[in-house]
Amino acid sequence: MSIPVVDLSEFLSGDETLKKSFVQKLGSAYETVGFVSVKNHGLPDALIAEIYQYVQEFFSLPTEEKKKYEIPELAGQRGFTSFGKEHAKGSDAPDLKEFFQFGQLVEAGDPMKEIYPDNVQVKEIPKFNPTLEEAYRCYEKTGKALLQAIALYLGLDEFYFDTYIDKGNSILRCIHYPPIKQAPKNAMRAEQHEDINLITLLVGASADGLEILSKKGEWVGVTALPEQIVVNVGDMLQRLTNNKLRSSTHRVVNPPEALWGNPRFSMPFFLHPKSEMSLTCLEDCIDEAHPKAYPDVTAGEYLDERLREIGLKK
Repeated sequence: MSIPVVDLSEFLSGDETLKKSFVQKLGSAYETVGFVSVKNHGLPDALIAEIYQYVQEFFSLPTEEKKKYEIPELAGQRGFTSFGKEHAKGSDAPDLKEFFQFGQLVEAGDPMKEIYPDNVQVKEIPKFNPTLEEAYRCYEKTGKALLQAIALYLGLDEFYFDTYIDKGNSILRCIHYPPIKQAPKNAMRAEQHEDINLITLLVGASADGLEILSKKGEWVGVTALPEQIVVNVGDMLQRLTNNKLRSSTHRVVNPPEALWGNPRFSMPFFLHPKSEMSLTCLEDCIDEAHPKAYPDVTAGEYLDERLREIGLKK
């Protein structure tokens, strides 16, 4: 199975024929696979290289230094989360990873300021936070365009999602999978799971390991080619579309024993809407053959439920 490749420049070209073609290719891929690779995505190569540089510098800090940036009351939504804290829904084995999360930024005086906690400032690496902020804004812009295409595919107004994701609760997660020092017991770098959010945008990781579960029940390796990002559907979009667009199950497997000494770094952007967005199934996605599959819930309520299920919130 190959991951479909789409060219975002077609959607942004101003050519209606190219735009409609992009919408159909993207929507069809999300119905059948749940993942696409996107080229001409708008994240500069130089910026991606800088993110990896500063993220690797952060995770190279001594454990006691990193733990200064771990704030338990934020449930992992800002700052550092130490190794072994998170597990997949339905699994008791903690994932073999640690991570740092960077969230939405709003100006002082903005009503949304009371909703979002401040981002944690890493003092040892002066360019760490400014670089994550720049990447965050690029990811938001790309994700916005992709959701506009998805809206058109669903027969909605092109800008249906815009209001919901403007100053939304999106998260940029910087993940470090450390070298494996001994045979893990029933644990892998990231156990099989589905993402919580609307869509996830992922620049190429520093090592192989990402796999998706195909319709045939087979695990298939996924590697983003140079100058492409991988974008998948999350559970919120699956709920909203009553399973028309499917949230694919994926995992990060441990490398062969000969490569246990190699760390892995990954930087997914989890695009979330504002907490008050309703995830009530769209009426046009419900019919006799596809009855309503989910109870009504808001994005904030659903996120809260899932954070408890994966061990980040008590």
